[in-house]
Amino acid sequence: MDELLLTLPIIQPEPAAPARPRKPDWLRVKLPVGPEYAKVRRLVDEHKLHTICESGNCPNMGECWGAGTATFMILGNVCTRSCSFCAVATGRPNEYDTDEPRRVAEAIQLMGVKHAVITSVNRDELKDRGASIWLETVVRVKQLSPTTTIETLIPDVKANWEALDTMIAGGQEVVSHNIETVGSLYRLVRPQAKYDRSLEQIRRTKAAGKRTKSGIMLGLGEKKDEMYQAMDDLAANGLDILTLGQYLQPTKRHLEVAEFIHPDLFSHYREEGLARGLKYIEAGPLVRSSYHAERHVNVPI
Repeated sequence: MDELLLTLPIIQPEPAAPARPRKPDWLRVKLPVGPEYAKVRRLVDEHKLHTICESGNCPNMGECWGAGTATFMILGNVCTRSCSFCAVATGRPNEYDTDEPRRVAEAIQLMGVKHAVITSVNRDELKDRGASIWLETVVRVKQLSPTTTIETLIPDVKANWEALDTMIAGGQEVVSHNIETVGSLYRLVRPQAKYDRSLEQIRRTKAAGKRTKSGIMLGLGEKKDEMYQAMDDLAANGLDILTLGQYLQPTKRHLEVAEFIHPDLFSHYREEGLARGLKYIEAGPLVRSSYHAERHVNVPI
């Protein structure tokens, strides 16, 4: 009897997923330790304050808190936007604390902060985008700590220019609004924002007489010519100060890092931006929008 031959299909192995880029040595940071860090930690907890340092998983939290400074986040810790890079929780906010301006001002006074950075989540569901809380917070900080300088890192007001006018009217020295990335990546990175609208917000802020600031994350897939164009656009719309830092994926649910940018390229972008009319650029893998913020108050513009 002839032997029965069985032919099995050849199963091709699935192609291996591309390896994620390995985090380079220049992105290592020290763990937060020390008495000054512990002091800030205690005050933040006692006053039930939100900080973007924690919510945003900032790599510089140890350095900044160790120096007795922090970036305070007002209007809760739930954002109405769902940006694909951000670690802040997304959802329907249920917190609107009208006493928050007082608590933030008192904490800043207790900490003896010389330069305070205040930011917030997006509150698109509020008619004034939270502008009244913004204004009262800055005013109260100035009342309790008149020598403290303030930077406000404000969200996109969705073209509610009346809300913008209120947000920036409290006497802060620097008004920052981050465009975050180049125009071609907005649908991927900031799906509920618009590149041109953020530029207009910066332009209107400058027209109101404020020192303007913005930030871009690198490593999301942007090209060099797109970075040059973004810096040109910012300069043309009245930007004074720019921060450039490396995007770091906060969780597996967020956008993966496309590339880890070498410090030399950060230096190149810094020189390019200055040549294109920007007044001051903070650039480096670990730079975040609040990094060395106290220096930005005195930048000649």
